[in-house]
Amino acid sequence: MSKPTQHIAVIRLSAMGDVAMTVPVIRAFIQQNPRIKITVVSRPFFKPFFDGIPNVAFFAVDVKGRYKGFFGLLKLYADLQQLNIDAVADLHNVLRSQIIRTLFSLSGKKVAATDKGRAEKRALTRAENKVFQPVKTMVERHVETFKKLGFSVDLSSPSFPEKAILSEEILSFSGSKNETPSFDGMCWIGIAPFAQYESKVYPLDLMQKVVEKLASNTQFKIFLFGGGKEEIEKLNAFAKQRENVIIVAGKLNLHQELQLISNLDVMLSMDSGNAHIAAMLGIKVITLWGATHPFAGFAPFNQPLENCLTADREKYPLLPTSVYGNKKVSGYEEVMRSISVESVVEKINLELNH
Repeated sequence: MSKPTQHIAVIRLSAMGDVAMTVPVIRAFIQQNPRIKITVVSRPFFKPFFDGIPNVAFFAVDVKGRYKGFFGLLKLYADLQQLNIDAVADLHNVLRSQIIRTLFSLSGKKVAATDKGRAEKRALTRAENKVFQPVKTMVERHVETFKKLGFSVDLSSPSFPEKAILSEEILSFSGSKNETPSFDGMCWIGIAPFAQYESKVYPLDLMQKVVEKLASNTQFKIFLFGGGKEEIEKLNAFAKQRENVIIVAGKLNLHQELQLISNLDVMLSMDSGNAHIAAMLGIKVITLWGATHPFAGFAPFNQPLENCLTADREKYPLLPTSVYGNKKVSGYEEVMRSISVESVVEKINLELNH
């Protein structure tokens, strides 16, 4: 008789949004299986995502250093073996993680991998004979992975961490906030206007108008998120030295950004990592979708579908044209212009009124 599982290695190496989507599943798993330990195997940058979750350790994988290449994977397997791991949940399911889980399987350990549903996603995004219906979310697929290891995870009533107490460093540029956000006090709105691929980015001239309309309400404080010199320059153009528009990009580390995001009343994001970060913290999220679509399984966790504002499929019937936004289709470069500035601002106001 094999010994019961007490320690699970969870592998998800990248990318930011994908790693963030594992957090609600792991948090719920630990709450419902408090005697099990999890070690998250991921890149060092993502460690703050898992801080504060009981029974969760973090194993940092530097794929450009000690764990580079095939021999680096053998070292990673050897190092993980030292942790007395009983089972592996491969939530990434790429060649690198497949090799690690196979080595564990050959040593007699339980392993399971997330089925990414590639066939269903191809059917959703192909031009001909498109099957326009939602596929399972990645969060649901991760739950199924744990089920293969013999554990149930119920996400019907998720819990989220408390809002972080902001440090003096953050407060120095954010200012303080009323305990009970309402239209009688200051409302904090996060805006993350960038994404990895251009097809997922709301046109900057339209986003400029969104920021201007929101900033005209002095009860709103708007925080602009991004990274890198080029994005910061664009955010400066959005802000135009308005008192109630604050650029976060380049001022905080990831841990501090998470603390600030946990205090937002709503986050406006593209189909990108910031949407999933806000969602894992229990913040209301409104997302804008161009070439991609929430039906592909990447809608932010625990958010209503009506908060996903999508491009006009009557005008652009081939949408979605891509799962990740990395595919260019002639004539579909401007699909996001079919999402009006007014509809974005109205949706934000609606969420704040709730």
